[in-house]
Amino acid sequence: METFLAELPKIELHLHIEGTLEPEMMFALAKRNQVALPYADVDALRAAYQFANLQSFLDLYYQGAAVLCTEQDFYDLTMAYLTRCRQDNVVHTELFFDPQTHTARGIEFAVPLRGIRRALAQAEQQWGITSRVILCILRHLSEEEGLATLAQAEAYRDEIDGIGLDSAEVGNPPAKFARLFKRARELGWPCVAHAGEEGPASYIWDALDLLKVVRIDHGVRCHDDPLLMARLASERVPLTVCPLSNTRLQVFAHMSEHTILDLLDRGLCVTVNSDDPAYFGGYMTANFRALATHLQASREQLRMLSLNAVEACWLDDKQKRVLRERILACL
Repeated sequence: METFLAELPKIELHLHIEGTLEPEMMFALAKRNQVALPYADVDALRAAYQFANLQSFLDLYYQGAAVLCTEQDFYDLTMAYLTRCRQDNVVHTELFFDPQTHTARGIEFAVPLRGIRRALAQAEQQWGITSRVILCILRHLSEEEGLATLAQAEAYRDEIDGIGLDSAEVGNPPAKFARLFKRARELGWPCVAHAGEEGPASYIWDALDLLKVVRIDHGVRCHDDPLLMARLASERVPLTVCPLSNTRLQVFAHMSEHTILDLLDRGLCVTVNSDDPAYFGGYMTANFRALATHLQASREQLRMLSLNAVEACWLDDKQKRVLRERILACL
């Protein structure tokens, strides 16, 4: 199984680049940029990675992002993630970035995008890792603030591949951003949204019907609504599920309780992703391994999860066909 997991080509569709900030890099960038951290050392910071819920994680996540200040910082962060992709045989990634997290600190909109894009271009040239970039709107802020960010993004239409919605789900329903997502679609961007992680299954319905998203990020609360599960299966709406994240944030008390394989067996287009791996204890191979270890996922189920990710990604048909063949050849 371990050899199979290493050799299985993987496609990641739910990855927050700011969530790949490992403690060692956080301290290095804090020193580079003269940013004070409220932790004595790396061990003290890691000790803080005990999350009761999504909000307790977000508090630390936004605190850590404060060390990201320059284009070089974002390049270094992204290259570190892509190096890990190479180790984990991730052949395609569609990553999120949160410009509002940085513009609120006085960082110019283009700074993170330039650093991220430079690293992605280098990884494709050197290692053949393909990628897409999704701008996420912070849902705990107002729609007006999100619309202002979307307006800034228009100047970078060719460098941003889609629009997403993330941050604190509870109390910030999809309906709050209906105008923003309508505008994003008018500008030609495909849209995705976090829904049904801590929020209820109704948020998934609203993300589909009000925001017109093409993928649901997380979506595990669909298990509470049989009618919704039937719709997701019949329409092949992709769910970008993040197993280790779900357990670290107490969405499930233990990996053995996770519903991802049940959703897979019911015909839903579920995929495996790492979310914020620096905080949640594992990149892509670790997430696949957790399913094999705690849910006794078979090779065929793990292969199907990767094939689903090919179906759900934004590559062209020719590229998808090549990836399917590589996955099916993995025994």
